[in-house]
Amino acid sequence: MNIKLEQLIYALNKRFKKDIITADCQTMPLQGGTVGNVYLVSGTAETAEGEILPYRIVLKIQKKWERYGDPGSWRREYDLYSSDLGATFSEALRWPTCYHAEFNSEVNEYQLWLEYIDGVTGLDLTSDMYEKAARELGRFQGKLYAQQPAVLQSLTNLSHVDLMKNTYLHYRSWPVVYDYIRSEDCELLLHVRQMLIEIDEQADEIFDRIEKLPLVLCHRDFWVTNLIYADGNIALIDWDTSGWGYLGEDLASLIVDEPDIDHMVEHYQRCIPAYYKGFSEYADVSRIADHCVYEIILLVFGYRLVEGYLHNEADDEKRKHVQTLQKIYEMKTIPLIVTSG
Repeated sequence: MNIKLEQLIYALNKRFKKDIITADCQTMPLQGGTVGNVYLVSGTAETAEGEILPYRIVLKIQKKWERYGDPGSWRREYDLYSSDLGATFSEALRWPTCYHAEFNSEVNEYQLWLEYIDGVTGLDLTSDMYEKAARELGRFQGKLYAQQPAVLQSLTNLSHVDLMKNTYLHYRSWPVVYDYIRSEDCELLLHVRQMLIEIDEQADEIFDRIEKLPLVLCHRDFWVTNLIYADGNIALIDWDTSGWGYLGEDLASLIVDEPDIDHMVEHYQRCIPAYYKGFSEYADVSRIADHCVYEIILLVFGYRLVEGYLHNEADDEKRKHVQTLQKIYEMKTIPLIVTSG
């Protein structure tokens, strides 16, 4: 990995707010995106006064690629970091600070030099951290919904409000998964199959209900690997799918995407009320009789989990998809107390 020293020094100037004259570095790959590469860059920097500063910084390199139904997603993080959206975050929920963003139109690629945040992430997150993430997301979305800051009108590269619906309809039109759950060869338990078939039969009515919910700025990839818990606060990375969506849409990913299966039902019980409580600090949700999160979970992840079950060779992975579907089934009967305060 060849680091351009002038870019690194520029980013470190912003990082330390000091005059950095030189730096050494080594790189280590971090978890990357679909076609992006992410590196931890670390070393020592020297200031003009001779001060030696150890540092860690993240370099994300994103090339152009095509996501189904969302062609602008590949460059969305660059566009968002170039906007004033960062000013709308709080200390409790924010994205990593961007020290330098550079776009190369000749090769359709951009680079982001980002703050490195060392914290708890993925399946190491505790149930309290899940609840904290849900509550702070609700507060963030509620504040933007109520205040409508001018920056929202300037964000031209956001995923479309119908992305969730169109993705579901795309899956539903795919015979591999649609026909499988209706076939005699289907190995899934009957009640799980019926749960998926019923959501298809009721989809029009369900989307009518969902589309009456408030429109909010969604992250749309709000799962545990994109959450970092540090010093009691939540940092949220990978904003390339973000756009307009419906109240509660992000909770589906938090609860079901690569889940802590043993605690899925508990997270469902705790995160939805926490989210609504956070949102209601800024906007009235008392008239919302149906939060629709359960239905959104099935619409977003039902066929996706069937696909994962069909296309995984490993028994452990297949079993994980079956267990996740079973936990979604169990959620249906869980009573939730969702209040407006």
